Amino acid sequence: MQAAYGHAAVQTVDGHTAVQAADGTKGQELPGMPSALDPQDKDAPCTLASKETARKQDWSRQRLDLDRVHGHGTGSGVTVALIDTGVAPGAAGLDGRVTAPGDAADDCVGHGTFLAGLIAGDGGDSPRVAGVAPGARILALRGTDRFGAADAARVTAAVRAATDAHADVIAVGVALPRRDAQLTRAVADARRAGAVIVAAATPDPPGAGSGDVPSRTYWPAGEPGVLSVADMLPAGTRPDDSLPTRGIDLAAPGAGVVSGGPRGDGHYLGGGASVAAAYAAGTAAVVRAAHPDDSPDTVVRRLTATAYPADIPQLDPYAAVTTVLSDAGAPAGRAAAPVTVRDTAAADHATGRATLFVLLGSAAVLAVLWTGYALSRARRRGWRPPTPAISED
Repeated sequence: MQAAYGHAAVQTVDGHTAVQAADGTKGQELPGMPSALDPQDKDAPCTLASKETARKQDWSRQRLDLDRVHGHGTGSGVTVALIDTGVAPGAAGLDGRVTAPGDAADDCVGHGTFLAGLIAGDGGDSPRVAGVAPGARILALRGTDRFGAADAARVTAAVRAATDAHADVIAVGVALPRRDAQLTRAVADARRAGAVIVAAATPDPPGAGSGDVPSRTYWPAGEPGVLSVADMLPAGTRPDDSLPTRGIDLAAPGAGVVSGGPRGDGHYLGGGASVAAAYAAGTAAVVRAAHPDDSPDTVVRRLTATAYPADIPQLDPYAAVTTVLSDAGAPAGRAAAPVTVRDTAAADHATGRATLFVLLGSAAVLAVLWTGYALSRARRRGWRPPTPAISED
């Protein structure tokens, strides 16, 4: 099976993909989690259970500082409606916190369960791969058919079901190429009912390369008030084969990310804008639990205002939870101008038996990544470069 993650279909000789660990050591080899199955093959088997488990925390969780975030909140008491391929209620790390009405409990693809783990998984026997809000509950809703193909009618029905269930956060892992009037109304009704809506800025394409695809808006990410989230590489840039789009609000880790699936206790690698949106939705859940008096618009403003400044602001869950907003909705002490992270996309593509798709092709790229990360944390603590002395000569 070819596995789509990080906006490229990658297949190694032994059926596993590999990603270098965040500390620069030998990468973890895990099966890829597809975003969809072949719709032409009606007899296509469901995604098999992974026999591999992650040996350590991946780069995305370290980048988001989730261990420290969990010291300030876990999203307890918050319900996140996840609109994707469904979620297996008994999946490892999610057992007892998933409600999946109808066919949403049958996650043949596995993608929805993968995203649910990023939002609210507790990691099961591997707590180092817990999600952002391990205290939250998941309401699983299908926005696709059994093979992972999305359509406006399914997504609309799912948004309305989430609204009727009074979901605090609605995470939409699919992206549609055309606007739909019924979906527009459903999203507006959900916002009026008090839901924070987070959506993938683009689809997760099953093939590599955006080619000459023109920039376009995808839906419901393009609807007013919806937080549109795109995927980024460790260097802070979008993958060079990303589908072009407009109106992105946030970027979050979306390549070489580890999570579980609907069958077994093993782990997979996944990526794409849907993965980034899941991280943002989990952050919204933690914020809603920590700041219960915040309106949905204030939650969205908090996520964007506290993001690390870059060409596309980068999600910062710790800052979102802990920062005190001013009356104008802006945090105190943030950098005024955006900081551009050097584009290292060309270094993120390597070929061979153990394809290092996402992370770090050289020690120099590692230095850029961790320097940027250290500067991010230092700036949050109020550090500024020293002013050089001026000679009196």
